[in-house]
Amino acid sequence: MRFRHDRFGRLKTPTIIAIALSLVLAACSSEEPSSTTEPGQTEDTEPSTDGDVSNAGLYVHAADDEPLSLDPAQVAAGEAGETVILQVYERLVEIGPGGPDLVPGVASEVPTIDNGLISEDGLTYTFPIREGAVFHDGSELTADVVKFSWDRALTMSLPEGNSSVLADIVAETSVDGNNFVVTLAERNAAFLNSVVTAAVASIVSQEAVEANGGVAAGTPNEFFSGNAVGSGAYRLTEWNRGENIQLEVFEDYWGEPAKLDVRIDQVPDSDVRVLGLRAGDYDSIETDPTFITDLEGAEGVTIFTGEWLLEPVHVGLNLDIQEDLLPPEDTIPADFFWDPRVRQAFNLAFDYQAFIEGGLSGLGGTIPHYLPQGMLGYDDSLPRYETDLARAEELFRETGWWDEGFTMTVLVEEGGIFETAGLVLKDSMAALNENFVINVLAVVEVQFDTAHGEVPFPYAAWIKNADPFADPAALFAAYVHPDGEWGEVHVFRNGYSDPDAIAALVEEAAVSTDTDRRVEIYQELTQTLYDDPMWVIPGNERALMAHRSWVENFQMNPLWPRPSLKFALFDK
Repeated sequence: MRFRHDRFGRLKTPTIIAIALSLVLAACSSEEPSSTTEPGQTEDTEPSTDGDVSNAGLYVHAADDEPLSLDPAQVAAGEAGETVILQVYERLVEIGPGGPDLVPGVASEVPTIDNGLISEDGLTYTFPIREGAVFHDGSELTADVVKFSWDRALTMSLPEGNSSVLADIVAETSVDGNNFVVTLAERNAAFLNSVVTAAVASIVSQEAVEANGGVAAGTPNEFFSGNAVGSGAYRLTEWNRGENIQLEVFEDYWGEPAKLDVRIDQVPDSDVRVLGLRAGDYDSIETDPTFITDLEGAEGVTIFTGEWLLEPVHVGLNLDIQEDLLPPEDTIPADFFWDPRVRQAFNLAFDYQAFIEGGLSGLGGTIPHYLPQGMLGYDDSLPRYETDLARAEELFRETGWWDEGFTMTVLVEEGGIFETAGLVLKDSMAALNENFVINVLAVVEVQFDTAHGEVPFPYAAWIKNADPFADPAALFAAYVHPDGEWGEVHVFRNGYSDPDAIAALVEEAAVSTDTDRRVEIYQELTQTLYDDPMWVIPGNERALMAHRSWVENFQMNPLWPRPSLKFALFDK
């Protein structure tokens, strides 16, 4: 589903400005010098006494938007509800705090071929369910309940949800004693770290479901949309819509208990978040590179910069342009992006340095098409675009656009790095040729999401960030495959020189269990996509989060749903 909330939107209202002014006064009480962690550095924070911190016993995170649903069967990938689902529900296996490695969750072991929990043909996975785990309503978590949870998501099959990640891969589920057994339709290299760890695969209390509306095909469960009954380290106690979500430590959790209760405040205005953090009202805030300079040097604030995110900012080039839908000032024809030389020229004209230093405050870098840093197959030596205006001019002259010029409109969300990327694109093209006109249409999030979901897409291009897939199989299916999610919308087949060859490689890599062969395929595809790009990729960010220095054990994993935090790890 093409849905993703804007992590960087800004909302200006008189009320919020008034709140900000009050927080300015409170900010005068900060007490410690600021610090900044380097990428990959583990924080070593001195423990604090209760007298040193605000809100002792409570962790307060300021988020930039609010969930639409808390039901694992209803939440969309990238939607804010995943933040809460990560804390209150569990999955069979989980992504650990230190990177992509999997750790046991509801299952007591991570299946491998070596431990016999994955069959030799790679089709059958056995998950031994740990004993003693209970839900927040006191009911027992068993293999039968795990099957019920997965079957529930598949039966509901809500269009706004993400059940297709199960339906597309899983052929059959069954229970053998206290084991949950999954048979795949075909081998899938990303099953464990992209499917089993997804929010839709979270385990829900069967007793709570049956007591609150049951399961109905194609119908949301109203109770679970606004409530949660999982088995995680936290239980949901209150959702004050438009204000906050409150979580309480679950005392009967089977694992290491959380230390702090949690309150997630809804604070869409980044100025208010910044001032609240400086004042000590928040322990961490949703952080945007565009306002990081407002926090540098702030007393008692640490700016955490971790590993690379897996969600590069990209410019989607539309190869299915409907001229009658374009804004009237646009002059480009329907086949404008069909010629790979035009797409190459856009990639060569973009001022990457300006975007990374300006939009990302230097906390980013370029990537090959289409492998972010940290993804399986990534290598620093893989080809990537750099600004080369001379070569861009050559290509535009070859294609006849240099003398003719053009005007086109790019849709972006207003504010933040997406609009910045649009303005850099506009300036880059204007600097190359004054007859190359890019109109940046910046709209609020809801307008962007509405237009972004339209088929055919009514503009020449759009800018946003990719979904943070943990495995390249999902990434390449969505953004590279000619018949994948965006391949169909933008009709990549109109532009790829050999779409069937690209499709065959993407599909082979998705089912191969030979890691070396997968790496070989993704690197081959990266070379192909350098010559035949479907995107302009302005840059990729590093994980970035500003928090109070009194927070202990702060960790951030880009593979967890945003804000990429597990609050149960923290203390202060």
